[in-house]
Amino acid sequence: MQKPIAIWLLACCALVFAMVVVGGVTRLTHSGLSIVEWQPIVGTMPPLSQSDWDELFEKYHQTPQYKKINLGMSLDEFKSIFWWEYFHRLLGRVIGLAFFIPFLYFIAKKAIDRPLGLKLAGIFLLGGLQGGMGWYMVKSGLVDNPHVSQYRLTAHLGLAFAIYAAMFWVAMDLLYPSGISLANSGLRSLRRFSIALTSLIFVMILSGGFVAGIQAGLAYNTFPLMDGHIVPPELFMLEPWYRNFFDNMTTVQFDHRLIAWTLAILVPIFWYKSRSLPLDGSARLACSLLLIMLAVQISLGISTLLLVVPLKLAAAHQAGAVLLFTAALWVNHRLRS
Repeated sequence: MQKPIAIWLLACCALVFAMVVVGGVTRLTHSGLSIVEWQPIVGTMPPLSQSDWDELFEKYHQTPQYKKINLGMSLDEFKSIFWWEYFHRLLGRVIGLAFFIPFLYFIAKKAIDRPLGLKLAGIFLLGGLQGGMGWYMVKSGLVDNPHVSQYRLTAHLGLAFAIYAAMFWVAMDLLYPSGISLANSGLRSLRRFSIALTSLIFVMILSGGFVAGIQAGLAYNTFPLMDGHIVPPELFMLEPWYRNFFDNMTTVQFDHRLIAWTLAILVPIFWYKSRSLPLDGSARLACSLLLIMLAVQISLGISTLLLVVPLKLAAAHQAGAVLLFTAALWVNHRLRS
């Protein structure tokens, strides 16, 4: 039953992909602080009556976001942000059930051996941790500052990608149990190169979390220069110096651009090297897909920046990050020994 298990895991990957995109829209529409309580069971039910809406709206009135940003917001306007956060949380619950119920079914059918069972149990625990991390993130915006912590936002994003990677990798192991021979030194080198690229892509995703967390995409909306500078002068304006990498809009955006430029150089080199090595068809396809997805993702990033972060483009850019990461994971899996 390896193939059905792999299909189930890939379906869960698709749900996590949707979760990341909806989460991005939730952030872009400033909807994430509209629900001020974490009720994993009771919160599944949406407001069904006017009194339910009045109660939720009154609780929102007590938040810093309402008092400092949305003072005077109407109930209809509140509903527009509430539904994005509600569906984001509901999708998280759906993912939990979509993972847990088939997991129990496959265990009952004795289709999962101990090593695989431990991997899947670990993924489930990560999913539970992700739910707690999401609320920990939201809480940071319900105290004094009407914005969530960029540190917690980035941790929440990074954990989502880690869960996605774990499920995708296990699914690929089930579909493609055999690897390739790395007797060729060129293949070993390409394998190490692919690991480095995937790590760098993950770092770029995390840097994107900081860009989103401090809204750095709303500054320096020019390309390729940053308001006429290759290296903007505000790069290290905060003290101590290390705060600039997380709190300075200039430095955070500069780092995100720098990683993208680095990948724009390295990925074509990787693809070119792969063409001269004895790879099978799926490995060659994976290498080409990585190059294509990088080009798409950089194009989406530049367009999002130049147009000052329109909702649809920004959501597409977040979706592109998942697809680029998927291509990198697939390359790594096809090059494993």
